[in-house]
Amino acid sequence: MKSISTITVASDLPAALEPLRELAYNLRWTWRRQTLDLFTRLDAKAFADSGQNPIAMLSQVSAGRLAEAARDETFLARMRAEVGDLNTYLDSGRWFQRTVPSTGAPTPAVAYFSMEFGISPTLPIYSGGLGILAGDHLKSASDLGVPMVAIGLLYQWGYFSQSLDRDGWQQENYKHNDTATLPVQPVQGKDGEQLTVTLTLPGQREVAVAVWCTQVGRIPLLLLDTDLEVNDAEAREITDRLYGGDHEHRILQEIVLGIGGVRAVKAYSEATGFPAPQVFHLNEGHAGFSGLERVGQLMGEGASFAEAVAEVRAGTVFTTHTPVPAGIDRFGAEQLRRYLDADAAGTSRLIPSLPVEAALALGIENGTDIFNMAHLGFRIAQRSNGVAKLHGAVSRGMFRELYPGFDVPEVPIGSVTNGVHRRTWTSGPMDDLYKKAMGDVDISSMSDWSALASLTDHDLGEARDTLRAELVTMARAHVKQSWLRRGADEAELAWTDHILDPGVLTIGFARRVSTYKRLTLMLQDPERLKRILLDPDRPVQIVIAGKSHPADRPGKEFLQQMVRFTDQHGVRDRIAFLPDYDIRMAEVLIAGSDVWLNNPIRPEEASGTSGMKAVLNGGLTFSISDGWWDEMKDDESGWTIPTAEVEDRGERDRMEAEALYEILENSIVPLFYERDARGLQRGWMTKVRSSLVKVAPQIVAARMVRDYVTDLYLPAARAAGAFSADPALAGEFASWRTRVAEVWPKVSVSDVRLEGGRGATVPTGAEVTLSADVQQAGLRDEDVLVEAVIGPVDSDGEIIDGRLVPLQRGEDGRWAARFALAHPGTVGYTVRVTPQHPVLASRAELGLVTTA
Repeated sequence: MKSISTITVASDLPAALEPLRELAYNLRWTWRRQTLDLFTRLDAKAFADSGQNPIAMLSQVSAGRLAEAARDETFLARMRAEVGDLNTYLDSGRWFQRTVPSTGAPTPAVAYFSMEFGISPTLPIYSGGLGILAGDHLKSASDLGVPMVAIGLLYQWGYFSQSLDRDGWQQENYKHNDTATLPVQPVQGKDGEQLTVTLTLPGQREVAVAVWCTQVGRIPLLLLDTDLEVNDAEAREITDRLYGGDHEHRILQEIVLGIGGVRAVKAYSEATGFPAPQVFHLNEGHAGFSGLERVGQLMGEGASFAEAVAEVRAGTVFTTHTPVPAGIDRFGAEQLRRYLDADAAGTSRLIPSLPVEAALALGIENGTDIFNMAHLGFRIAQRSNGVAKLHGAVSRGMFRELYPGFDVPEVPIGSVTNGVHRRTWTSGPMDDLYKKAMGDVDISSMSDWSALASLTDHDLGEARDTLRAELVTMARAHVKQSWLRRGADEAELAWTDHILDPGVLTIGFARRVSTYKRLTLMLQDPERLKRILLDPDRPVQIVIAGKSHPADRPGKEFLQQMVRFTDQHGVRDRIAFLPDYDIRMAEVLIAGSDVWLNNPIRPEEASGTSGMKAVLNGGLTFSISDGWWDEMKDDESGWTIPTAEVEDRGERDRMEAEALYEILENSIVPLFYERDARGLQRGWMTKVRSSLVKVAPQIVAARMVRDYVTDLYLPAARAAGAFSADPALAGEFASWRTRVAEVWPKVSVSDVRLEGGRGATVPTGAEVTLSADVQQAGLRDEDVLVEAVIGPVDSDGEIIDGRLVPLQRGEDGRWAARFALAHPGTVGYTVRVTPQHPVLASRAELGLVTTA
């Protein structure tokens, strides 16, 4: 009989179980096994059916089971213990409180902006590496006690779920995010209503932005939402999809994130008492408009544009995540003029008090009409960084035009190498081994993991076998489900129950499918790959996953090429592609892989973090020397694929694929299958222990966040605090900067003398005196930094890796320094002058330099 309608039946939570809701709404459960076990114990089936979503599951548990649990003293005791542990975690002093000295000044809180956050599949507002990194950043900041509030967007549809058609072409499907089943709650204003902020778009269109909050341990993550009834249809779609739409849509999303985000943080602090942030961290250029909003707010309080920019810069940190120009958001300046919407006086209607043309100049590429969000990030932030040492070096070369006159090494872009959250990404079997060797402590705060060297071959082998078997089980289920969605009949899919083998060397490869990551490098010689996979004595199996951006057709073609290879009857037992890669799949795939393969085009991988997660689980690294592996590679802990230094990309791919096959066949495979008389993998496990002891401590996100705090957040907080403590500082600095810029063309260096040698030769180790006349154009001695630059010279006479020696003003009026020349060889020297002021964080910051 056909139903005429439907009704949802949901169980009410008994009062005795109300604390479960508190546990469910704090995402700390995503990295605390005991809390997950509690929800599983309540109703394992409901937990699984809900997609391991505690909020969704609570209404699915039967009333009878809830009543039973409410009377179960053992269950209630465990629940109360978890709530107590959570409250202790939230309230206790942690690394930040123990490390950062109390000065009596306000707590230097941080506002962290990101377009995506990958914390849990239950909050699907992430696409890949950038979001996972942001999620791990928040988790580790919480563990360390860093006072932080994060800002992102609450997407109505999130990122797409991936499937394949019969021909192996990627299909995108979107699922609506229902706030009733998400771990988000509305932020209440002082009036008891949900907190909202407003934006004024061209044509006096008022757009309301609702503020939601998800709690990530100690960190509130504010999520902005335009899908409100008071908004028109177009405005409601601004926060519809992550990375969807055209340039106009992207600009609108970045306006909401940056401008709406600053307003939301201010309103949140006023409503809740959360400390107003001194430091604003922009995780990529998407949030660059936040700096313009803060400039406008300061100008509304009476500051000049120059004063406001100086103060905003002091407290801003910018992290760039791409070494590829194509990965940067670039918009037509005319598009932004329209959105900034100048009035007759040239002042923005979107950001009151902000002069539009002056603001645009912060992002315009030199000599173009293109607004570059990375340029805005560097110009609005006094401190900036790449996400690995190599990426920092590449970024200094990419953006040297912003700092004319300075050599690449002096471009003020540092690096903080990415890391991964240990408790999230360490599997249960490996976590048990960590506890066995080092005790039940948070080893993320420790730099010495040498105790892991005590783990036996048997212990490691047993854990690795378990994890590999879990991966095989998951892969079989995903491949079967994928083929059903591709239109196959279940009757023809019996083979999927037997693919892969829990005893075979397993290689993992999973990441966003873009061309530079070279998913198909392993297919350069498909027949050779087949021989490796199907070797009767020492077979290899490969498990692959990853999504390509919906608009990235070349990436989709790479993906289709790989899928077609994995579909072949001859090899499909040994190589599998798993659609719809997400955090939950990653946890199993990464942990179960014996070797993690990474073969991007060097140096186009900014950092990469998937391989780091494999390291934590006893997986070994097999990678091009790029990203994080470039600085941490160790022959005792993994294998490095040599980089072919050739111009022709096809030839480079061929050569590097050849190296990949050679290392796999002659080093990796033999070592994995080598057994002693007891059947133990002694050589392999020696390498695993080396990786755990040497590499693993370096790749945890706790190290990364500590680096951000000490190297960037605290200096930025001090710089921002200086402006707050001295209201006149901004004006004084702005006047000083204007005066320096005006007279700088008249600053010059002349009559450079090197004394102490014998003609043009100086004995090794002899002291010399270098002096020069400096015409300072009225600038005070304290306004300038005069330095000698000394070092070897190349064939063009350029100084290489120059040593900087500061010169001091002598009684005769000349600037001079005395020093020794310790190394023989031809040495070049010159004298240069740069501006100097306590507010500046780098000598290159103003882009002003004069050389002899």
